[in-house]
Amino acid sequence: MSTFLALTVVGLVTGCIYALTATGLVVTYTTAGVFNFAQGAMGMVAAFGFWQLWQGWGLPVWLALPLVVLVAAPLFGVLVERFLFRRTQNAPADQTLAVTLGLLLVLIGIANAVWPPDEPRILPRFGGEGTVQVGILVLSDSQLVVVASALAVGIGLRLLFSRTRLGLAMRGVVDDPDLLAMNGLEPVRVQQTAWALSSVLAALAGVLLAPLVQLNILTLTLLVVNGYAAAMVGRLRSLPATAAGGLGLGLAISYSIGYGPSLGLARFPGLLSTLQQGIPMMLLFVVLVLLPSDRLRSGRPQQARAPRVPGLRGSLSGAGGFVAAAAVLAAVLPTSALETGARALVLAFVVLSLVLLTGYGGQVSLCTLTFVGLGAYAMGKVGGGSLLGIAAAVLLSAAVGALVALPTLRLRGLYLALATFAFGQVMDIGFFGQRLGPSGSLQVDRLALLGLPLDTAPGYFVLAAVVFALGAVGLLAVRRSRYGRMLAALNDSPAACATLGMRIDRVKLCVFAASAGAAGLGGALFGGLGAGLVSGFDFVTLQSCVLLLLLRVGGVKTVTGALLAGTLTAVLPVLQQQLPSLGGLVFLVTGIAALSVGSLSGGVVGALSDLRSRVLPSRTPAPPPPPAATPVVPAQPVVRKEMAGVR
Repeated sequence: MSTFLALTVVGLVTGCIYALTATGLVVTYTTAGVFNFAQGAMGMVAAFGFWQLWQGWGLPVWLALPLVVLVAAPLFGVLVERFLFRRTQNAPADQTLAVTLGLLLVLIGIANAVWPPDEPRILPRFGGEGTVQVGILVLSDSQLVVVASALAVGIGLRLLFSRTRLGLAMRGVVDDPDLLAMNGLEPVRVQQTAWALSSVLAALAGVLLAPLVQLNILTLTLLVVNGYAAAMVGRLRSLPATAAGGLGLGLAISYSIGYGPSLGLARFPGLLSTLQQGIPMMLLFVVLVLLPSDRLRSGRPQQARAPRVPGLRGSLSGAGGFVAAAAVLAAVLPTSALETGARALVLAFVVLSLVLLTGYGGQVSLCTLTFVGLGAYAMGKVGGGSLLGIAAAVLLSAAVGALVALPTLRLRGLYLALATFAFGQVMDIGFFGQRLGPSGSLQVDRLALLGLPLDTAPGYFVLAAVVFALGAVGLLAVRRSRYGRMLAALNDSPAACATLGMRIDRVKLCVFAASAGAAGLGGALFGGLGAGLVSGFDFVTLQSCVLLLLLRVGGVKTVTGALLAGTLTAVLPVLQQQLPSLGGLVFLVTGIAALSVGSLSGGVVGALSDLRSRVLPSRTPAPPPPPAATPVVPAQPVVRKEMAGVR
């Protein structure tokens, strides 16, 4: 019994922290219609800032804590609302998602630059090591602080939303801001208050969680992200249900750690570790799948001008010119540049799968690199550099993609992004973390084809160019086909497609499987880059977010945007090696780019195309002027002769 009570206390303490961060998510969603993916990063930055003030600069805790939680956090929330999210009000769901993911990466990049990860930091627990005896339980002062803080926040929010005019306004501003303004309140000020409150809750959760775990940037960010599951238990609306979800999540993790070995799971250490670390994401995936359809508010679709799709002759000529240019570069560039170029082209081919899925089909995925990892794994286990390994990579990734798509076919926008994010996180922990290990690796041989010199840097660079060119030609051919028109219609209005009799589920399943299979093919080629070694760090879900954001920066519906995204993904780590003093360069540049062009529906490629159409004269002859209108003469009244003399 004492063990059960001790585990219950630990679970409730952890659950209180999850409830705090989930409550902040619910506040921003119900008041601004924004699901803030950066909530975990905001809590992480607050925890590091608190450490800097308390341990780094020696400020007393009674001064450092209010400065972070009650001054810096609400100010940051107000600034975020003013300069980032006010312009995305009533924006399509994918645009808001890009802004929140961009903010997440910017905060991670800033944290890496300000607090280098190689320097160990420890945040002492609140109240020191003091304890309190309650019956047979021994509670630490830090646990009491966490529980008291959560209770105070819960009671305060309950009173705010039920007893105050501001709280009622915060609940109604997202539904009808005009009606709120007619009643004498400013919707902008109400939303700023909601963002400030959400930022305070994120900061408080990060500060309370940091002493319980290692003060690590990614670890702390992802632990706060676990609150996503609690927020979805409350269906992003109910604060009591959200709090209950957070407490249940903490208890489930605590009981799995305490009772897992005694239940026989100790014989399967991989399964036990996956269960303990992956419970939050498993719960998030299950809740999303079981969420009633009337609760799914995915926002309006993206209304962007579709780019011009070249014909078959134009795409073939462009592909031939691209391969020819690659062959010339392979003969003149040094080996290091060719290796970076091959990586860029392979990643660009992977991003083409996102163009198909997200750009054409409107289905957001945050686990693209998971399928890349499956392809590399299949190539390493089956391939030996043969075409059989390529086939295994494509089939395995396509099959897993179809399995993921089956329970999520009715999800769209935010909910689909969360579901794929949860799946990617579970695969990071349960598959790549166990099969490859945090420090392990897998040997993947390069493709051996018809005696071609693919084992050299120039040969592999040309192979990557050929594969990307063929992928681009095939993608454009799909867009011109009947299936491509169905994808475009599905992206514009799924309800209209269903009304017209389109088999939406079949179309979604096919595009998911095809996109995952293409990513798996890219994974088989990715494994052959460099020394031919891959590890779990190559396929983390956070890097999938980087790929998606860079594609949006380039142009989510264009082949050129995919090439730009792959190039940036390969080049930024090289720049990071040249600038070791600037940590987190990849995250920082990606996040800033996403925040800068997040409001551009067509990305950089679309903006350049629009600029070109405005600056350069059109080659299309102007249509002839309409014919001049013939004046209409009003008809004269007809007077009957027999009535002419009647007065």
